[in-house]
Amino acid sequence: MRRSRGAFSLLVVLGSIVLGGCSSNPPITAGPGQADQALLERGNAALKEEQWIRAREFYSELLNNYPQSPVRADAKLALGDAYLGEDTAASLVYAQNEYREFLSFYPTSSRADYAQMQLGMVHYNQMLNPQRDQSETKEAIREFQTFMDRYPGSPLAPQVKQRLRESKDRLSDWDVAVGNFYLNIRAYSSAEQRYRYVLEHDPEYSHRDSLFFHLAETLEKSEKKAEALPYYERLVEEFEQSEYLQEAKRRIDLLRGELKAATSGL
Repeated sequence: MRRSRGAFSLLVVLGSIVLGGCSSNPPITAGPGQADQALLERGNAALKEEQWIRAREFYSELLNNYPQSPVRADAKLALGDAYLGEDTAASLVYAQNEYREFLSFYPTSSRADYAQMQLGMVHYNQMLNPQRDQSETKEAIREFQTFMDRYPGSPLAPQVKQRLRESKDRLSDWDVAVGNFYLNIRAYSSAEQRYRYVLEHDPEYSHRDSLFFHLAETLEKSEKKAEALPYYERLVEEFEQSEYLQEAKRRIDLLRGELKAATSGL
């Protein structure tokens, strides 16, 4: 009888070890009322190691089981980061949902600016090259601009401003590429319209040298030489380095000579 009881006790211990080893997450060891904080810390550690699924397990357990926890907001935001970090088509959809819910549930949070920035990054990470559809680029611009409007004094503002500039450049690159296509097929009126659209809607476009050169070239080939000259001149004035610089200088000299001769002939 004593042997049976001893064997039974051993089985109980072994069973506990096996069950503990089968658990997806090790049991939380924390003081009274600290399990939620422990879950957050473990999630953060997994997030730092880019263990996206494991991090989400900890954050989800906290959110599901501790509705009154003071760290729910942190877990909600970190859950979005765990989806964003995975960077798949499916995970980005979930990331967008988590950030939007955070901004809805915690609009006055001190980290609302971060959530808005990350919402922009969801779309930024999905931007395509300038020859393809720019829907995600437009969404990124919208979310980053919302950030700049709502949180202009945020420490994150310089970073968001840079991302906004990159997103606008991507969209303008697309418009310029369309203009270049029209220029190549000698549809000069359509090319001019596309270039002028970029000039009007994105005056800080980073690749203005290309824009100035091709707009001037389009005007020149449309026999609008007097209108073309100022754009070549702007290129030379605003850019110390550009692949178009030497050719622009050459054309400035030619156009000035032709315009002067035309004026003298009158």
